Parts: sequence; structure tokens; C-alpha cells
Amino acid sequence: MLIYPAIDLRGGRVVRLLQGDYAQEQRYGMDPLSLAQAHAEAGAQWLHLVDLDGARSGDCGNFAAIERIAHKASLRVQAGGGVRSEDDFRRFVDAGVARVVIGSLAVRDPALVRHLLWRYGADSLTLALDARADAAGVFRVAIAGWQEQEGTPLDGLLAGYAAEGFRHFLVTDIARDGMLAGPNVELYRHLRALAPEAVLLASGGVHALEDLAALRALGVAGVIIGKALLDGRFTLAQALAHGAAA
Repeated sequence: MLIYPAIDLRGGRVVRLLQGDYAQEQRYGMDPLSLAQAHAEAGAQWLHLVDLDGARSGDCGNFAAIERIAHKASLRVQAGGGVRSEDDFRRFVDAGVARVVIGSLAVRDPALVRHLLWRYGADSLTLALDARADAAGVFRVAIAGWQEQEGTPLDGLLAGYAAEGFRHFLVTDIARDGMLAGPNVELYRHLRALAPEAVLLASGGVHALEDLAALRALGVAGVIIGKALLDGRFTLAQALAHGAAA
């Protein structure tokens, strides 16, 4: 199981949001490139980068930082935030991003997303299908930096895209993001059964090494870890060891 340390960028700074709420921002006094290089030195193979300004408005305000990290840090970068067109997608690719994260576009323009799959290949993109449970317990996808709740059920969207040949899926239970309350193991168990062919990345709530063991046991392919690492709950070296454990 791969471990993806996460760096969220807003206004050029490393930050974390609670449950995707832009009014609840925690700032970290770290240089993004130095942090990325430290993750590489600790043994990370991948880095997950999010342009929060781009995700919210479509304006990739942190793109220069993403490009600098992709070129200078010795790891593969998965990045997104603000991808609204093929030109946006290509800009990330040209900047050295190994896998581009697509969120809102997967709901708003499925035809374009299918075109990107056809033109660039399944390993060039990750679909971020991030969701909140409604009053009936049905997970529904949120878009625009999680500021807009769509009526689209997560199950149908993920299963449909997986059947069409999409490979990489990042699913966040938004209610757990940044809360250090543990991941939604039951949600990922359900999604693994729903689409066993999908390469599933889990995100949201990881706060202890035991969480990684639980996700690995489900067959989750990777885990995004942000706040737990930034707050020193455990080290990246410890997380990588748990991800690699048999």
C-alpha cells in the first residue's frame, strides 16, 4: 500500500482545512518545496499536492509552487485543483505532474473526462470523488473545492467510471477530513466490494498507524496523509513501514 504525504496550498502557504471549510484554516510555517524534499528524503515515492485556491475558483494560484516541486523534488507528484478543461490538464502534465487529479470535472463534464482518458491514458489521471453522507446515509459527491454539494451518488459515479476503464480513484469522506478521527473504513470496504478493479486511494481522518493497518487489510491501494504528519502524530518513515508491511 502506497503512502502519499499531502501538501495543501493556499496563497502559497502550506495549510490544512477542517472538513474542507475555507473558514477553518490551519497554517503551517513550512516552505512547500522544502517539505516535499523532506518527504522524498524520508522515502516517499509519491506526493499528493492540492491547489486549494484553484479547487475553489478554478484559478490555479499556486501553480508555480506545484511546478517547482514537480521539477525539483525527487518523487512523483499527483496534483490537482482547478482542472476545468483539457488545457488545464495539459498544463499540469507539462509542469511535470505524473498524475493529474480531476474532481469537479468528473461530475460536470463526463464527456471531457472520457476524452482525457482516451488521449492520455488511465495512469495519467486520478478521479477525486469526494463525498458527504446525506440524511439517509447516502454518500453524494461535492465539487468546487467541496463548496457545492451535488446530488450525484458516489456509488453510481465510481462504479460507472470504473466500468469504463478509469483506474485511479481518490475518495474522501469530507466529514472526516482534517478531524483526526480515523478513516471511514466501512465506506472503503463497501467501495472495494462495489468496484474491485478500481485502484482506490483513501483520504480523510487518518490519525494513527493502526488506521493504516486497517486500510491495508481492505486492499486499499494507497492512503493520503496530511494533518497527522504535519502535526507529528507519527513520522513518514513509520507510515511507509506500515504501508509496506505484509
